Amino acid sequence: MKEGIHPKYYEVEARCSCGTTWKTRSTNKELHLEICSSCHPFYTGRQKLLDTEGRIERFKRKYGAQTVADRQAQAKAAKTGTKPAAAH
Repeated sequence: MKEGIHPKYYEVEARCSCGTTWKTRSTNKELHLEICSSCHPFYTGRQKLLDTEGRIERFKRKYGAQTVADRQAQAKAAKTGTKPAAAH
């Protein structure tokens, strides 16, 4: 290896926002993460929604809670020219 061209490699403690910490090595002196395998929904099976400023509610008001069955009923009603029945 050539001298003087490689970055410094530090032993650091990585910290997640959920509080999990672990030791690793990095070219950064500090590692602060927003999400890790201990709190990620894919790995835990739990969903954690962070609703900032009501964005989820605003989306639901604008587009509604649509499902595949709702869309199929609307398409069928559009073909026949009738109003779709409420699926609630």
